Amino acid sequence: MRVVIAGGGTGGHLFPGIAIAEEFLIRNDKSRVIFIGTEKGIESKLLSQLGYELREIDIEGVKGRGIKALMKVVYQIPKSLWQSRRILKQFRPHIVVGVGGYASGPAVLAAHFMSIPTAIAEQNAIPGVTNKILGNFTDKIFITYEQTRTYFPQAKVIFSGNPVRASLAAQHGKEKKERDYWQLLIFGGSQGAEAINKSVIDMLPQLQGMKDKVRVLHQTGSRQLEEVRNAYEQFGIQAEVTPFIVGMAEAYAEADLIICRAGATSLAEITAAGKAAILIPYPWAANDHQLKNAQALAAEGAAVVIPERELSGVKLFGAVENLLQDEQKLKQMENNSLRMSKLDAAATIVDACIELMAGRN
Repeated sequence: MRVVIAGGGTGGHLFPGIAIAEEFLIRNDKSRVIFIGTEKGIESKLLSQLGYELREIDIEGVKGRGIKALMKVVYQIPKSLWQSRRILKQFRPHIVVGVGGYASGPAVLAAHFMSIPTAIAEQNAIPGVTNKILGNFTDKIFITYEQTRTYFPQAKVIFSGNPVRASLAAQHGKEKKERDYWQLLIFGGSQGAEAINKSVIDMLPQLQGMKDKVRVLHQTGSRQLEEVRNAYEQFGIQAEVTPFIVGMAEAYAEADLIICRAGATSLAEITAAGKAAILIPYPWAANDHQLKNAQALAAEGAAVVIPERELSGVKLFGAVENLLQDEQKLKQMENNSLRMSKLDAAATIVDACIELMAGRN
């Protein structure tokens, strides 16, 4: 099989794509999988480290940008369609799967016009503009939440859940190592989150009182790396501070408590690993979908939600202290998180893709 995964930009789009790629390769290790993305997206930095080939096209987003940026994108659309067509003509894929992000649009549309089978994966409860458009052209649509069905042609929709990478799925239900400290995992998405970084810095004076019992792995993004690193050193708290975590499977496995945003992919990974979380939804996410994602976990007793408008160092420390010092509550949250996981999402997607390809032959 020759497979194209199109999209990326952020980890929330790219990581489900990697999970789908892994599943195709598990089915047949002679399969070839390439990605279509952009130079500015996370895919340009990460995929080569994981052994995947990336073909780049020129396309950007328009949301929240001015008229000049809009005109630039209008010019880029025919160019990106032509670039996508050239890549597909050279690679001759059996299927193209769009996983969201700017690059998925031109690649999936080009494949449709070339009569190549196509599918898209929607991570959020309310789909973005690109996937709403692509839903009219693509053959299959994979959704994470049942309520998303109403946005797409019903005959094309398959409820799959959000696929997680095999290394993360392998952490499902694993017992943590016995140790005499708690491990916090803090991240704000692939680019970091300034609000989370700031609130963590603000809570360090209080966390200092627990410094002998706490270790931290904190993904900051690149902008605030030194500021956050210096703050941990100032208060004598043992922390590994890094702009990006490549080995997320190990990071999840070691964590006793996670502090992060509430993107759909992060939550799929958290539940796959069966972890308790303090969620701080990104307040400007389209349709406020991160808050809705977070509330779904909170309703099942798997997470605590702190809206960003209420976030402070004091409130964050209170939530951390409350959970770490209540072993029974923490364990119950972990069990609830495990119960919400859907580990067969990638398999469901690839099964449907193989069936689609077979139907076209």
